Amino acid sequence: MPQFILLCRDKPDSLPLRMETRPEHLKYAESLGENLLLAGPMLNEAGEPAGSLIIVEAEDETHAREIAANDPYAKASLFAEVEIKPFKTVIENFQD
Repeated sequence: MPQFILLCRDKPDSLPLRMETRPEHLKYAESLGENLLLAGPMLNEAGEPAGSLIIVEAEDETHAREIAANDPYAKASLFAEVEIKPFKTVIENFQD
């Protein structure tokens, strides 16, 4: 199945909204099951979350956009910008 990067940049001064919405976001991420390959916050200079990097498997770009749009962060209008790019894993070096 094709892979996509969801590169989501938070609106300025939105850390309180991110933290308030985080539990719903994590539940949503869990609901994606094996289609969620990697996810985590991008950090600003102070080490605080300022966006999200998510890699998913999706049927096509339209489906990847649906995944992004249904994220509680997106529904709460946390993001200033969301980029969706096709991606292909070539090297995987995760260790448990």
